[in-house]
Amino acid sequence: MSYCVNCGVELDASHKSCPLCNTPVINPARLIQPETVPPFPREKGQVELVKRKDAALLVSVVLLSTAITCGLLNVFIYKANLWSLAIIGACCVLWVFMIPLIIYTKLSPYASLMLDGVVVCAYLYMLTWLTNTNDWFLCIALPVTLLVTLLAEIMAFLLRKFRFSFLVTATVSFMEIAVLCVGIELILNHFLHDRFYLSWSGIVLTICAIITVALVTVLSKKRLRNAVRRRLHF
Repeated sequence: MSYCVNCGVELDASHKSCPLCNTPVINPARLIQPETVPPFPREKGQVELVKRKDAALLVSVVLLSTAITCGLLNVFIYKANLWSLAIIGACCVLWVFMIPLIIYTKLSPYASLMLDGVVVCAYLYMLTWLTNTNDWFLCIALPVTLLVTLLAEIMAFLLRKFRFSFLVTATVSFMEIAVLCVGIELILNHFLHDRFYLSWSGIVLTICAIITVALVTVLSKKRLRNAVRRRLHF
């Protein structure tokens, strides 16, 4: 076994140059060296990617089998209540969520987000039917779902309309987080206490406001913006 004359790293007999410092490996006793087989393959292997249709089929089969199995168990064994509807509905919601990812990728993001919101609302309403209560659906579940769907639609519109950098995307995200938290607390407080007021969401709003102001300051100064991008490798 030989070693590099420059850095001292241990060399294999097949090395023609040092793998660390690229110093040529020359044996003065054997200027013409025979070809040797390297200890590692020269060609890089690549794992074959899973086709989108195969992934869609697998996800659909798994969700469908789960829904059918739970339905049969509910009908023939555990007959106390219609608990299987909650699982079947969850499988349907997951399948709808997977549509723009692996099933039908040409679907508009606006339509996809709207469809997700509708399916979630339908699933939550089904849960109210199972529990025989609908106050929490009308006063909490429905407004929160509509708020999340609206914020997601706004984010999708901004991302498609403008070419956002990472800093701009982070700024919009923090603004939407603040709006979401404030909206959720106002909805909960109105349902529980019949009045609107802020408590924990005020802390989130303050933190998000500070971060947003800092990001806006960075974005407004070109030199500062470039310095941040260089240091964070954006």
